[in-house]
This record gives sequence, C-alpha cells and structure tokens, in this order.
Amino acid sequence: MPDQTPVQRYPLLAAPQVRLHGTVDDAMYDRFKNAILAAPVDGPLVVSITTLGGDPEIGRAMGDDIRLLRDAYGREALFLGKVAVYSAGATFMSAFPADKRFLTRNTRLMLHERSMNSTLQLTGPLSTLPATLRAKLNEIEHSIRIQEEGFRDIVAGSKVSLNELLDKATSNWYIDAEEARDLGLVLDII
Repeated sequence: MPDQTPVQRYPLLAAPQVRLHGTVDDAMYDRFKNAILAAPVDGPLVVSITTLGGDPEIGRAMGDDIRLLRDAYGREALFLGKVAVYSAGATFMSAFPADKRFLTRNTRLMLHERSMNSTLQLTGPLSTLPATLRAKLNEIEHSIRIQEEGFRDIVAGSKVSLNELLDKATSNWYIDAEEARDLGLVLDII
C-alpha cells in the first residue's frame, strides 16, 4: 500500500465545520458561535482560520469556547490554519493542544508581543495623579501576564521554550508551516 498523503491521513481536515477568515473581531466571533451551533454534535469539530490578526481578547474568547466544549463534553476539536495565522489568530490557536493543530502548506504563523498605543494625560490635583499612574501600570502588568499565559499555551508540548518565544516575539516571529511542524507547534501539514 503506497504511503498516504497528509489529507488522506486526516480526511476530516478537508471539510472543516467552522471556517473563519478575516479580522478577529466581534463579527468573526458571531460567525464562530453560529457555526459551532450549526455543526454536528458527534465526532471531532474541525475549525479552520485565515487571519492577519485582530482583537486578542476575541481570540481568547473563541479559545475559551473550544476549551469548554472539550472540558464539558469531551469534544475533540482540531485546528487548521490556512495561509496566514497571525497575532490574534495564533492566540486562538493556543486553545488547541499542539497535537490537535494542523497547517496547510505554505501557511505562516506570526507571533508577537501585545502592543499598546496610549497617551497618558496627567491633569488634576497632584494627590490624584499617583493613582492614575498606578492604574496604567496595572493595565500594562496585567496585559503582560495575559500574554505570557497565551504564550505558555502556544509552546506547551512543543520544542519551543517560553523564553525562546518571549525573545523572538519582540520582533514579530514569522514561522512557516514546515518549521512550525518541526518545532512541534503543530502536528502536521496538509
């Protein structure tokens, strides 16, 4: 018997029940929830995504829905990244264990640190300004903790250490499908 192609080994990936593309935002989350509700309740759930990124909190929320399906119902969920899985798309990917992640050929992942664009204006009585500064510092520190939680999930079960990801994420780490597979960030390429 000749060797099977990756698509023959994983035929479910050829027809994802949930197909997402575009910006990770409220509209994508609505499409995601509707597709989950419309998907068959038996068998593995296959979710594909193509995105240049978007709102990381929406990516986390969609990921939480996947975790809840897995934890509450034992539902197997498979991730299929297609063409581009950048930023918030990788945040979503982190909700799937590394052995449940797949990429299509020539797909690229892009992992980076969260960023902030904020202006802090200090006005008012001097006694109120330290609280304003502490509030902004708390926001930054909490965002860093959330980022590291997601980074831990992305590298879990892979050959990539958290420190390696933290180092490379400062300058937008682009990873092609073959490298992602070799690093254990995904199981296979189809």
